[in-house]
Amino acid sequence: MKRWIPFVKSHPTVAVIRLSGMIAASGRATLNDANLAPLLERAFSKGKPAAVAIEINSPGGSPVQSSLIGARIRRLAEEKEVPVIAFVEDVAASGGYWLAAAADEIYADESSVIGSIGVISASFGAHELLARQGIERRVYTAGKSKSMLDPFRPENPEDVARLKVLLEDIHTNFKEHVSTRRQGKLPQDRDLFTGEVWLARRAQELGLIDGIGHLKPVLKERFGDKVKFRRYAMRKPLLTRFGAALFEDTLHAVEERSAFAQFGL
Repeated sequence: MKRWIPFVKSHPTVAVIRLSGMIAASGRATLNDANLAPLLERAFSKGKPAAVAIEINSPGGSPVQSSLIGARIRRLAEEKEVPVIAFVEDVAASGGYWLAAAADEIYADESSVIGSIGVISASFGAHELLARQGIERRVYTAGKSKSMLDPFRPENPEDVARLKVLLEDIHTNFKEHVSTRRQGKLPQDRDLFTGEVWLARRAQELGLIDGIGHLKPVLKERFGDKVKFRRYAMRKPLLTRFGAALFEDTLHAVEERSAFAQFGL
């Protein structure tokens, strides 16, 4: 009630949102714009937070969902006039760094992995296996590129060339986002967009983050020891633990474990 009494100064509140895991268009446990929209809206709108802090621990994922989430964060920050501060845990790589770059400031632990500003497409080829088993692949299309990169047919150099154009275009979008958000902080004589990763100290020297620090100490130093933290997190419905949902969650866990493993985590 104190905050509503006239002329009585209340302690500042910081909204804290945790963004942990893979970034993907579907899945209840994944980070995507549909899942996070209500969460972000509440965090920026409830009361008048002094800042919104984002805890990030993500190896990346969908470039579109990364862009949608990042754009929503920026839109709300500007509409509500609330600063956004990101705190990286184990990793903010690829799409995870896209989210971090949406913040006004980025802090990380000394051992946090930062970067991977690149784009990747991975698939497989099984046409030789099918041939050995005597299985014939039958595909009919209208449009010569409709079956591009079919894993059950031999790789087509023209398809690979088209894919590389798409990847380069997405990479350009990523580079523009980082360059805009970190304007004036990145070195002009170093290419940081090769997909390379760094630990936090080196990332700070390169201008990819603003400092080394953890959420509570940094925010208490900024807003005082009396600052209050209001946490927001995605909730899983009770029935999502059964049947097909359990199978989906298991597959997602395997995929997520593999994504984190590429960074030694």
